Amino acid sequence: MRIFVDTSAFLAVLDADDRNHRKAKTRWVEFVSSGTSLFTCNYVLVETFALVQHRLGMEAVRAFNEDILPLLNVEWIDEATHGAGVSALLAASRRRLSLVDCASFEAMRRLGIKTAFAFDPHFGEQGFQCMP
Repeated sequence: MRIFVDTSAFLAVLDADDRNHRKAKTRWVEFVSSGTSLFTCNYVLVETFALVQHRLGMEAVRAFNEDILPLLNVEWIDEATHGAGVSALLAASRRRLSLVDCASFEAMRRLGIKTAFAFDPHFGEQGFQCMP
């Protein structure tokens, strides 16, 4: 099974105070122990690093970098995927939908990934199955 991991899931796994932490931690352990192929994109990584640093501090950034990042297949957003993400963002014209979200959706479609580990409802709205 191939799963795309969103920032919302990374934050829930790392932050013991997150309302989804217990569920996220359990699911993360299941994915890792079963050998699930975990994907994300570089835009999600930039967003995750920034939010983890701001909310949880540098020790959590180090934990993410050393313990989680090596387990991921990272899809690097190219110019075409970036452009498609920008177009989708502008077409949607929604304040709470981000370029990171739209680029992630495009990356998932290009990779043929239909399932996301995410607590962000936008993935479901785009027709992806969410596994919280």
